[in-house]
Amino acid sequence: MIKWLKKVIASDEARLKKLWKIVEKVNTLEDKLEKLSDSEILSYTSKFRQRLSDGATLDEILPEAFAVVREASKRTLGMRHFDVQVLGAIVLHQGKIAEMKTGEGKTLVATMP
Repeated sequence: MIKWLKKVIASDEARLKKLWKIVEKVNTLEDKLEKLSDSEILSYTSKFRQRLSDGATLDEILPEAFAVVREASKRTLGMRHFDVQVLGAIVLHQGKIAEMKTGEGKTLVATMP
């Protein structure tokens, strides 16, 4: 394999590993959010706004925000974002392009960022 291509592949694998860690953080919040009432889930919007106005970044609140969107989707649409959909949403949040095949849930991905 060409030397530069190996570097690109290794670099992509390292980036993907970092993204999967964020997906894991989203997943760790699922049990906690499932136990909350609808009004408690709804209250997260104002909590996120407050945290952002207090200086938090979008990247800092991303795992919790995406977990809330996942829970809201489960409750309202009966559809739970799969891990690869959360991964795609993180990529979109970062301003990048995520390629997904037909039927993989691009519309659901777009609800998170």
